[in-house]
Amino acid sequence: MIVRFKRSDGSVGWGWKSPQGIQDVCAADDSLPVSTCQLIRNWDSLQPRIVSLVKKLGPTDDPLELLCPLDCTGKILCIGLNYRDHALETNAPIPDEPIVFSKASSSMIGPDVPIEVPQISSQVDFEAELVVVVGKRLKKADPLEARQAIFGYTAGNDVSARDWQKGKPGKQWLLGKSFDTFAPIGPAIVPAAAIPDPMNLRIQSRLNGQTMQDSSTQELIFAPEMLLSYISQVLTIQPGDVLFTGTPAGVGVARTPQVFLKPGDRFEVEIEGIGVLSNPCIEA
Repeated sequence: MIVRFKRSDGSVGWGWKSPQGIQDVCAADDSLPVSTCQLIRNWDSLQPRIVSLVKKLGPTDDPLELLCPLDCTGKILCIGLNYRDHALETNAPIPDEPIVFSKASSSMIGPDVPIEVPQISSQVDFEAELVVVVGKRLKKADPLEARQAIFGYTAGNDVSARDWQKGKPGKQWLLGKSFDTFAPIGPAIVPAAAIPDPMNLRIQSRLNGQTMQDSSTQELIFAPEMLLSYISQVLTIQPGDVLFTGTPAGVGVARTPQVFLKPGDRFEVEIEGIGVLSNPCIEA
């Protein structure tokens, strides 16, 4: 899986993470792009060289700080009510078509970066999500073309200020979803070939170690390729864009009593085959 990091000398690069450690692939070949978004755009031509390097390199002993796996600010596309169990817990009908919204690209952060809990919201909620990283341009694509355009998958948290999303006049979805730091993703991007069935992954979230969500992507109503195809009929999707595919049951607003994030909390998203995305919460 691909990770982006800061080295002890302050330089930034990317590498390959395995159970043995992290291989600093970027440093081993200075002809490779330093940008992970450039890597994604040129993956087809670069992959053979990268595979060869991964086979030769040992893990680095440099203490690395993991960063947001993407270094570009593309579109953040999101889907509402895309898990059957989440629709049931909110007493909402199963959608006939995807419910699409977006988050500002400025809300994206990486692992261990604090989620800023704004003073102007008292209902900051969490949503564990499987996130699709797009690798090829899509315009009016069919599902097969959309599937082939998926570069990989990562974990995400669609942090949401419910009192802005639904409590403001006109329902301020964009603002309620787009506070700074409200789109953590990471810790790694797993290439699509390594996840042959994204519709069969366990997805969990934990608040201060307590399980909040525990479900499976089998509960997804619309598969990732269906979502990308649907959206691409309206707008062009570019390499480096991401798609938050929806959250399962267990969100804070649907609990009794309700549970919301507060300064001092730590929230984790864990997805089978991808890893754990962990972020502390601070006051903003």
